Amino acid sequence: MTADGRVLYLVACGGYPAAELPAFVEHARSAGWDVCVIATPAAMAFLDAGRLAELTGHPVRSAYKRPGEPDVLPPADAFVVAPATFNTVNKIVAGISDTLALGLLNEALGAGLPIIMAPYPNSALAGHPAYAASVEALRSWGVRLVFGRPGDPRGGADQPGRENTAFPWDDLRAVLAALPPGRAGAG
Repeated sequence: MTADGRVLYLVACGGYPAAELPAFVEHARSAGWDVCVIATPAAMAFLDAGRLAELTGHPVRSAYKRPGEPDVLPPADAFVVAPATFNTVNKIVAGISDTLALGLLNEALGAGLPIIMAPYPNSALAGHPAYAASVEALRSWGVRLVFGRPGDPRGGADQPGRENTAFPWDDLRAVLAALPPGRAGAG
């Protein structure tokens, strides 16, 4: 736990930016956040759970706990979803809680906790009508959305399925820094 006592749940979905979480965790911790990583089952293939547990001091959670088991993570004050996949964006809007990550995000929405989300679908999925409607719904519910910009050297025409879009880590850091202390950042 950090001296500030603010707890950030960093939710990772299945996408290559999930491999880059350690640097974001280090930044958030240096800004006073006690960081807990929650991963969708698909995200587990992209991240280093051992390294993240070492950095945060908390286990990486990807499944619901068993009935009667104590919760090993402190309650969250805010959430960052990075990357937020097409699947996760649409399921949150539909109120689906079929993974721990979705369940916690749906609870956070209901509780009015601040959520910062970096949607990261490919261009075909970003053009799907359900995605556009979901993004608008999230915006109207007060979710802070952060989008990437052109320029990622890991994507492009020579790598089908990968977009030429830089993941917005710097923008996520700035939006997180702008949250008021404590739970005052809700909404």
